[in-house]
Amino acid sequence: MNPLILAPVILAVLFTALLGCLVLGRRLGRRDAARGTDLSGLGAIDGAVFGLLGLLIAFSFSGAATRFDKRRTQIVEEANAIRTAYFRIDVLPQVSQPALRESFRRYVDARLAIYRAIPDEAAVLQATERATAIWDEIWKQALTAGQASPGGRPDPFVLSALNAMFDITTARALASQTHPPTLIYFMLLGLALVAAVLAGYGMSATAARSSRLHPVAFALVLTATVYVILDLEYPRVGLIRLDAADQLLVDVRGSMR
Repeated sequence: MNPLILAPVILAVLFTALLGCLVLGRRLGRRDAARGTDLSGLGAIDGAVFGLLGLLIAFSFSGAATRFDKRRTQIVEEANAIRTAYFRIDVLPQVSQPALRESFRRYVDARLAIYRAIPDEAAVLQATERATAIWDEIWKQALTAGQASPGGRPDPFVLSALNAMFDITTARALASQTHPPTLIYFMLLGLALVAAVLAGYGMSATAARSSRLHPVAFALVLTATVYVILDLEYPRVGLIRLDAADQLLVDVRGSMR
């Protein structure tokens, strides 16, 4: 299941857990301090943990942003491939063009329906099957039209454009399913909780009535960062979306007269 579907629950649990770990760390620190435990010299360990957390966040954010840009670029590539293939219908026999153009219109509608149906998995599957069926129909129509041409064989000029148009759909499907292993997310969350405990432990050395703003800010910033990473990884259901890029396909569909 897409993690962003449960985003409110995930964020609430993470924020609460971070605050709880901060409180736990502070209590542990005060208990050790009351026992006379020397809390000095722990900065190296804290720095290593926070450094690792920062590194993991940086790599996760960078990877998510890269995959987001790749998905956006693939939308442009698909729009260009469909437009090119549609224009090349002009080289086919006149009698074959109307039916093939109508199939193209239905194909683009089906492709748009796939992404509009997210996160409804059943609707996505149904739209994908419909697009695949129209894909096969277009290919067969192109072969038949080529055989009816004066040369009596399919036009490679048209078939190469159709191949490019079909290949990008496979690339987009793979890109939409490409995410870091789940273990990476668990490691990120676990490291954030450990860092919160250490932060609370370090805060125990301050006065008894310390600021409440800093623990809340710490938990809030980490929670927001994790959400943004997930939002970039799943740009169809969160605040960060690919709707603007999808408009290119809508424009291509509108140009098919």
